[in-house]
Amino acid sequence: MKNNKQSRIVKRKRRFRKRVYFIVIPLLIVVIAAAALFTRLYMKADSVLSDSYRDDGRERSDLRVDDVDPKFDNVSILLMGVDSSDKRDNTESARTDALMVATLNKDDKSVKLVSIPRDSLVYIPEVDYETKINHAHAYGQENAVVDTVESLLEIPIDYWVRVNFDSFIDVVDALDGVEVDVPYEFTEQDSKDRANAIHLYPGVQELDGEQALALTRTRKLDNDIERGKRQQQVLKSILDRTVSLKSVLKLDDVIDAVGKNMETSMLPSEVKSFVSYGVSGKKLKIENITLEGDDYQPGNTYFWKLDEMALQDTIHELQEHLEYEPQTSTVEDDSHSSTSETATPSVE
Repeated sequence: MKNNKQSRIVKRKRRFRKRVYFIVIPLLIVVIAAAALFTRLYMKADSVLSDSYRDDGRERSDLRVDDVDPKFDNVSILLMGVDSSDKRDNTESARTDALMVATLNKDDKSVKLVSIPRDSLVYIPEVDYETKINHAHAYGQENAVVDTVESLLEIPIDYWVRVNFDSFIDVVDALDGVEVDVPYEFTEQDSKDRANAIHLYPGVQELDGEQALALTRTRKLDNDIERGKRQQQVLKSILDRTVSLKSVLKLDDVIDAVGKNMETSMLPSEVKSFVSYGVSGKKLKIENITLEGDDYQPGNTYFWKLDEMALQDTIHELQEHLEYEPQTSTVEDDSHSSTSETATPSVE
């Protein structure tokens, strides 16, 4: 009896080991495959980021006394969506069709995302007068936009990222679309400038790249403020879809899409420093901010005139989020009294 009992125990142990093998072996295969995938993606991302890096000649922002490191410091990133594409072949003279500033707080793992309306009437240091902020890129590319935004928001811009229409479309398509809430029915041109090529109806729905681009560009039935909110919504949807488990196997295509159409002042090592915001164990907090103002048309040209009191509140909020204390006033009282929009070149 004792031998029979021992035999049954041995058989149970063997069956248990077999069941464990059935669980552990597939799990190991998945882990090894995932490790191989992420190793390959990591190497590919490193190569793409190296190709996307562009030295803008700045060691640091002129508003910074010391260098910053995103591993340890709160930093800001200027996001530029440029109105250019392969078809238009206008990268050098393109305007910014979308302009956002993200401030990142390392301790809170929080982001404040400010959308700047493209028609905002602001002072552009590159040309020394006030005009629409989306003209700045055409006047002096990225550095002109950085100087303009620093003058406007009185915070240092530590890094910038520039993407074009093609990148936006390719990223959304690589993710198999994004889910957004379309506010109303509208038609809009597509990236190839074909009139009314996109027709969307109201409601929560999945959009492909061309449709998502149309949603972020249109303002036929509202204004720049609402368009900025839609851009923030689409960007958040892209981020949510990118970090979801179902999109892991699509990251290869996403990297390809971004790499072909992105330029940035961030070194690959600096980009990787932001990974901690997504894997910290805390849910990343993103707060959307829009610059308030009013319609303003002193002549034939339309502007968005910023509300000065609301602007000052936003400036202080961003400075506190960055834990940044200005050394001196970043805006001279007479710097905005230069030639106004009446002398603006035709860059409509």
